[in-house]
Amino acid sequence: MRSKLTNRWTLGWLLLTLGHTAAAEAQISFDQAIAKALESNPTLTSFGYQLEAQQGVISHASTKPNVELGIEVENAFGTGPFSGLDGAEATISLAWSLERGKRQHRVDAARAGLSFLESEAELQRLDVAAETGRLFLASLAHQSQLDLADEAIAMAGKTVAAVERRVQAGRTPRADLARAEVDLARVELERDHIEHRLITSIRSLAAQWGETRPAITSVQGNLAELPQPDGFKVLLTRIDQSPGLRRFLSERRLREAKLRSIESDAKPDWRLMTGVRQMQLTDEQAFVASITIPLGADRRNQGRVATARADLARSDADRAVTRIQLETRLFALYEELKHSLHIATTLHDEILPRVDRGLLETQRAYEQGRYSYVELRIAQNDALRARTDVTAALIDAHRNVLEIEALTGTALTSPAR
Repeated sequence: MRSKLTNRWTLGWLLLTLGHTAAAEAQISFDQAIAKALESNPTLTSFGYQLEAQQGVISHASTKPNVELGIEVENAFGTGPFSGLDGAEATISLAWSLERGKRQHRVDAARAGLSFLESEAELQRLDVAAETGRLFLASLAHQSQLDLADEAIAMAGKTVAAVERRVQAGRTPRADLARAEVDLARVELERDHIEHRLITSIRSLAAQWGETRPAITSVQGNLAELPQPDGFKVLLTRIDQSPGLRRFLSERRLREAKLRSIESDAKPDWRLMTGVRQMQLTDEQAFVASITIPLGADRRNQGRVATARADLARSDADRAVTRIQLETRLFALYEELKHSLHIATTLHDEILPRVDRGLLETQRAYEQGRYSYVELRIAQNDALRARTDVTAALIDAHRNVLEIEALTGTALTSPAR
């Protein structure tokens, strides 16, 4: 048995059988698909408006309270000396509120909200990139399966021709020819199914950048090319810097800012007023001023403060839980990646050569009349199944690579480099 993780990522025969080709203008590479999705994905476009809206929240939070103009008339339209406006006293004043730091706390909370939305946007971009990678891989897998189906059709076609020659020579019953033709029809039907799945997967891929009638007809890549994965300990060090955990830092800053804002709201605003009073009886003016300080208002906010503090503590607890979940998921994906690579390598190095030799010997024996058609079909199915199993193992390996890179927040790796 060969080493589970070696540098033998490029499996030679797959370079010929899995490299589906198409016109250059109708193809798209992995990197091109990711770039188009990040540029034009409808979900990301919608999320961009949320960021713009939060800028408006910051602008609103930084607005100072309006200064109030007051006009007050006393001792007017009474009796005696206060009839009409002769004894009136008129006061023109300006009043404003002292927020006592509340506005800055509101601005800090709004800016923390923007930082949190930006971390959410980073997660959204990563999700879009990961989903685009999955859809690209699905399309590439269907193309590889289509190539295998073409190989199966070619093999079945040669078998029909060989059986027909034996029938004409009177060495094989005509029933074998009917079986061979049925087998050919079945693999042709299977190819049709795969082709329809490929069309659907490409349409789903194009929808990632908003196209409903994709111009592309195929993707450009090769399942046989895989990156050499880093060790688990190296991958583990990247978890703390992953967008999924960095989001909790932004969330904590947001909740801290909200707590400070709520605590600041518990302090009542002081209201100042200053102005000039005109006394008609003496034709004199005087300066007036006042300050209003609400009493007992801070107790009305105690419930909100307690809630904000609990939310802040819960943020740390949620991060700890998520950290454990991410590490557990990363370990499972890493083990699955090693397993799928081991399967692909073992199949290619040990099983494929044997089934290919067995098929070649069986074909010769069939032509010499020593083996039956059933035995020939068994050998052909074994060879095709081995190639299918290798393809499936490589698809699993690429899928695990994508999920690991999405989990750790590293750049998604192209299946073809």
